[in-house]
Amino acid sequence: MKNEACELLKLLADETRMKIVGILAKEDSYVELIAARLSITEATVCYHLKKMEQAGLVSASRSQFYIIYSLNKPILDRTLMDIVTADQSETDSEEKYNREVLEKFFKYGRLTHIPVQHKKREIVLREIARSFEAGRTYPETEVNDIIHRFHEDHCTIRREMIAFGIMERDHEIYRLK
Repeated sequence: MKNEACELLKLLADETRMKIVGILAKEDSYVELIAARLSITEATVCYHLKKMEQAGLVSASRSQFYIIYSLNKPILDRTLMDIVTADQSETDSEEKYNREVLEKFFKYGRLTHIPVQHKKREIVLREIARSFEAGRTYPETEVNDIIHRFHEDHCTIRREMIAFGIMERDHEIYRLK
């Protein structure tokens, strides 16, 4: 829940998105009309609406020739206090568990062994993935070098990061998802 709250707040921290929310708060609309009202390109509106739709802030429906966007008003009906305090105890216990797993499997910054249990393995892989920059592509050799800082079996860890959906590969080029 905390992650959702952060994503929503990050999403709303953009001036263009706030203007789009303002338009959709008054009435449902479509890309061309929003672009005209804001004097920006349709591509820019599509980009922002896609992000907003992924976060559940807007929904889309087809109406004849247009895709009509609607604001998910219940999300915005919540107070800021509701958002920041939601499920605090659940988040704290999960963070504590993650820390314990990392302390158990990492010594002096190196992975002592790859966990067998699925959940623990994912926690360890996500920790290693923090060494990669989002949006950047990496050749396989660089991925191997970064992983090798943590564990000598870079092939298994690289393969597992792809299997867990943490990274994606296109030929020998990798990037975080």
